[in-house]
Amino acid sequence: MKYHLKSLLYLFVLCLPIVASAQDSLENALQMPVEKKNVKATFKATKLINIQTNETIYKNELDFRVDHRFGDIAGSGGGIKNFFGLDQSTDIRIGFEYGISDKLSVGLARAKGAGVVTQLYEGNLKYRLLEQTDDEKIPVAVTLFGSTTIAAVKASTDPTAVNAYSKFQDRLTYVVQAVIARKFNSNFSMLVMPSYIHRNFTVFGDQNDMLALSVGGRIKITKRMAFVADYTIPFRDKDKKAYLESTLGTQYYKTLGAGLEFETGGHIFHLNFTNATAIQESQFITDTNTSWLKGQYRWGFSIARRFSFDKKKAK
Repeated sequence: MKYHLKSLLYLFVLCLPIVASAQDSLENALQMPVEKKNVKATFKATKLINIQTNETIYKNELDFRVDHRFGDIAGSGGGIKNFFGLDQSTDIRIGFEYGISDKLSVGLARAKGAGVVTQLYEGNLKYRLLEQTDDEKIPVAVTLFGSTTIAAVKASTDPTAVNAYSKFQDRLTYVVQAVIARKFNSNFSMLVMPSYIHRNFTVFGDQNDMLALSVGGRIKITKRMAFVADYTIPFRDKDKKAYLESTLGTQYYKTLGAGLEFETGGHIFHLNFTNATAIQESQFITDTNTSWLKGQYRWGFSIARRFSFDKKKAK
């Protein structure tokens, strides 16, 4: 009897690792796989102040947006004589964007335009190439943006003018951008954006192709209010820049914008200040000739309203 008890005890001890291994295998088999989730709402709108964000319009949604820029607040062109810029308008843009899919949106816009080149019509595409994931396997989101702008302004008879168009192709400007964004936490998001701009026609002595680099960020202040800012550096050829400054007396500056963002239900409202007079990428990157240090900054605002045509979401 003792012999049998010892044998059973030895057998039990030997079987313990097997039982433990089988239990682990069963637990692993029953364990549900962890679902990878994409980070949502890195930014609340498709644009900050001057620059694009990584956000697109989702499928069957329409985004209606109005941007407005006033005149100089201070400096030689500002002050009380034009009510600190409120009596003037340097640019106005009205645009629509529609979601073809959750990753691809298409847009159309009409802008007043700043400077000599006015009456601008824009078509654009925006595509989410990569989305940041909460497991950090994809640490950033990457969105591609491309636009074509047509200037409908009357052609100048001065061959050296910026709008001395001789054929339709001269009126076209192309912009390609890659928005690299990251949401660090629920209160802070940031982006870096390289840009390439090609203008078929420029003022005499300027360059047709230009690169630029932008940075932007959003800091949440309250549940429905955030601080937003962006900064763009255009890389203009030094010799061409010196020539334009000496012959035309035009100086070019980097663009800086800062303001507050308000989320009011279905609307996103921006109240901002920037030295850029133009709204379109085809203009403010290449032709900003006003400076914060000279008081040539202006008040502006934007209103974005999104509509859904998805019957399933509506229900």
